[in-house]
Amino acid sequence: MDDRHSPRDAQADLQMVRSGLLFKGLPEEAVIQATSHMVSRRHPANQVILLENDWGSSVYFILEGWVKIRTYNLDGKEVTLNILGRGELFGEMAPLEEVPRSTDVITLVPTVIGNMPASDFVNLLHSQPLAGIHLAQLMARRLRQVNRRLRLRESDSTSRVADIILFLADGQGRPGASGLEIPNLPHRELSSLSGLARETVTRVLNKLEKKGLIVRDKDWIVIPDVNALERLLV
Repeated sequence: MDDRHSPRDAQADLQMVRSGLLFKGLPEEAVIQATSHMVSRRHPANQVILLENDWGSSVYFILEGWVKIRTYNLDGKEVTLNILGRGELFGEMAPLEEVPRSTDVITLVPTVIGNMPASDFVNLLHSQPLAGIHLAQLMARRLRQVNRRLRLRESDSTSRVADIILFLADGQGRPGASGLEIPNLPHRELSSLSGLARETVTRVLNKLEKKGLIVRDKDWIVIPDVNALERLLV
């Protein structure tokens, strides 16, 4: 079951949301009004937040944790389209187009999510053109990432796994003491993202680690040299 945060946590959550790209440079009054009905909730791992074909009444902001965007191919096989983490938003397309949800969204780890009423989100875009520009920038970045992944679909397995690591680093990487850090996701998720067998992903990750291109622990993958990893892409 999901739980609401305490009032103190809720205030911290609002500050985190308001510091995100969508609200950058907007008048303080507009930001306060847009987030006035937002509620943050804590969700356990593997909880479905959205289901494909549902009608949506909220837009969601990730405050802590990770979610995956999932759909299914014609054979009924699960396909992971994206992994989103802290600072990202999802569920924004359905209220804009007034259509049902197009994908599932599931938490990968315990995750805190802020729910904004869809009407408040749409009103913000109507009243603040800069917010619309920021949303377009976010969509453009996601499209650029997808295009890059599609171009590499015919590449060798090492290039494809390296690209997924770099893809996650672009969206969710954080600076660490030894390099850029990304979440050490289950190999099945990396398999779904790359279109490779899970055993192949495991073999490539072991190879990259032996070469010193990545360092793994329980929770994180560290990329000591992003440029060195990018040179693997062919």
